Amino acid sequence: MIHFDQVSKRYEGGHEALSSISLNIDKGEMVFLTGHSGAGKSTLLKLITRIEKASSGQLRVNGQVLNRLRRSEVPHFRRNLGIVHQDHQLLMDQSVYDNVALPLIIAGEHPRDVTRRVRAALDKVDLLKREKYKPIQLSGGEQQRVGIARAVVKKPDILLADEPTGNLDPGLSRDIMALFSEFNRVGTTVLIASHDLGLIARLNYRVASLQDGKMMSTPFDGSRS
Repeated sequence: MIHFDQVSKRYEGGHEALSSISLNIDKGEMVFLTGHSGAGKSTLLKLITRIEKASSGQLRVNGQVLNRLRRSEVPHFRRNLGIVHQDHQLLMDQSVYDNVALPLIIAGEHPRDVTRRVRAALDKVDLLKREKYKPIQLSGGEQQRVGIARAVVKKPDILLADEPTGNLDPGLSRDIMALFSEFNRVGTTVLIASHDLGLIARLNYRVASLQDGKMMSTPFDGSRS
């Protein structure tokens, strides 16, 4: 599903954010990506979404070699990805419903299908009764759940999350991770970048660790014991 083969990312000026990364994430697997601030977690996720392009090595996602992907093909490729940001990136002047509907409207889905899928996604994250609210009226945990609903409303093959619990208290963080686990149980491949080692330690998933742009460890093969 996601295959890094000796992938490196160098920026102008010579800074190497990632160095010779090899990592395989199988279809239906859930993996945590850890590391100190600046270790390369966000850069690795940006390579998967093709926000950034690898400087060397080969990266395959869902059968596509991203090094060979033309710029015009990137939007279609991203339709199979769901992305959850730490800062939510919600439209504060739009309703919760409209925020979640946006990816489907951009994709040209029929309005009837948009309504059905948005309400199903909001129900999944327990926010159906808040569909007419503006994000500013919600708590931080609720805003993050809106972001998750927006990411999964397209039923993506792969769900990526960059520090999704960074601004939440421990109880809300556990709730958010439980949501990711639920999506993984129905077959979604999930990769979560997080520095919350205590929370990760209580969950039985593979952990890939970055240090100064290098992959340090990927314990066991990804199947939950």
